Amino acid sequence: MLIVNSRFLTQNITGVQRFAIEISKQLRKLLGDKVQFVAPQNILHVELAKELDVKIIGKNTGHLWEQIDLPKYLKSIGSPLLLNLANTAPLFYKNKIVTVYDLAFYHHPEWFSRTFSFSYNFLIPKILKNSKHVFTDSNYVRNDIITSYKIKKNKITTIYGSKSDIFRKNIEEKKEEFVLAVGSIDPRKNLATLIDIFKELKNIQLVIVGQENKVFSSLDVTELPKNIVFTGYVNDNELVSLYNRAEFFVYPSFFEGFGIPPLEAQSCGCPVLSSNTTSLPEVGGDSFLYCNPYDKIDIKTKIIDLIEDEKLKKVLIQKGFENIKRFSWEESAKKIIKIIEGLK
Repeated sequence: MLIVNSRFLTQNITGVQRFAIEISKQLRKLLGDKVQFVAPQNILHVELAKELDVKIIGKNTGHLWEQIDLPKYLKSIGSPLLLNLANTAPLFYKNKIVTVYDLAFYHHPEWFSRTFSFSYNFLIPKILKNSKHVFTDSNYVRNDIITSYKIKKNKITTIYGSKSDIFRKNIEEKKEEFVLAVGSIDPRKNLATLIDIFKELKNIQLVIVGQENKVFSSLDVTELPKNIVFTGYVNDNELVSLYNRAEFFVYPSFFEGFGIPPLEAQSCGCPVLSSNTTSLPEVGGDSFLYCNPYDKIDIKTKIIDLIEDEKLKKVLIQKGFENIKRFSWEESAKKIIKIIEGLK
């Protein structure tokens, strides 16, 4: 029996939770009753919990549940293998696999709240070292973990993310004159620079989709010029429509472990302008137009290029449809199962 730590179902959906949810769906489909999903009582995504047949255990929530209730339950049923899909895991439970998505907390603690930065810099190194195996979402992060924490190469495996099936081209949706940005409101997404650029490009509309998170340093989006629209959180159906209607998608992030939104955009026939840092060239190959996220002039120039060059947009759309074929949640889940079977 494989047990999956499903605390991610109590959290708002960002890239980490998206990865955990999609992998969990595939594990349920591929393993059936051989996998059990367990979670605390404060589940936000009730329908997903029903789909996964989640078992509610313990009385605590959050980190207390993960560090106290979860290991107590596991020991009561014979200490089975625990798969953790959202960065953290029970510190003193050794029969486990952990998934770590990036080391931004290590390289840039200033981007996060003091509590978050301290807890992750305390927990993650210890969890990495006492887990049976480690999954991560790109070769960039794999190499970073190996270098930063001296983890043996054969102990860590890259498991790529993908995009959900709902993200697809809708021929009934027509392109409109706006540029789309998607991401949680935190410093690594470089939205402050993007907003500054569109304050100068007053005749072009920027639509920013994202939810604010107390963990991250805040960005003030309350006073924006008329050509910049902040939507806050939108559901997947609304997001699909935005990808389909946008002229192009811009992702000037400073730091990404993988980057699911660019693949979502490409699936909907939306060209991608991405930063050239961390894992993003690995994800995009030659299907993204790249910019230097630390160079405002470069970002602005590439935005103008895409606005004016219809041929370039068409090329990027076609390359995008080819690029997304490299990524599959089902194949990633099969790779996880193969690693797990090799640990027995």
